Amino acid sequence: MMESPSVARLGIGGPVGSGKTALIENLVPRLLDKEIQLAIVTNDLLTQQDADRLKRGSLLPTERIVGVETGSCPHTAIREDPSMNLLAIADLEQRFPDLDLILVESGGDNLASTFSYDLVDAYIFVLDVGAGDDIPSKRGPGFTQADLVVINKIDLAPYVGADLKVIREEATANRQGKPVIYTNCKTGEGLSSVMEFIFQTLLFVDSVSL
Repeated sequence: MMESPSVARLGIGGPVGSGKTALIENLVPRLLDKEIQLAIVTNDLLTQQDADRLKRGSLLPTERIVGVETGSCPHTAIREDPSMNLLAIADLEQRFPDLDLILVESGGDNLASTFSYDLVDAYIFVLDVGAGDDIPSKRGPGFTQADLVVINKIDLAPYVGADLKVIREEATANRQGKPVIYTNCKTGEGLSSVMEFIFQTLLFVDSVSL
């Protein structure tokens, strides 16, 4: 689809259990439906659990999913020393020259986790409402600097005592105009807006019919 020789790279980070892998699982069929040639790099400390999960449940051929075992703090492999991820990306680009987009999923980390722009062109930071409605007010750099924040599992708000109105107000106040999207990966709510972000920011398409 893309005519540029450069493959777009999108980072997806956030705390453990926030729904990073679930978000990817929901984006893959939507991207494939739009004829986007796709590959995925996952990061785990000492396993390839996320890569294995995606290989089992994804519509992507398994050879387009690569697991990186970082053996260090998750943020190191996506920020200070992304060399292992860059090698995985280079391998995918060589094996699949038709690629349009590579998703790079970080290992679960905290609000300080950010991606190096030597590794990705843009990144999404995923939070879930179970972390509490005060999380946006803590203003960690992962949250404030991300190109897009996805606040996931909004259906759980009434069960965990989180106030979505407070979350929205704090997120708006602390993101300084950068986008925030609210999602429910079980129902698909909000995912069309995430797709719009990907197409407009990385694939340089003004709009996409979803």
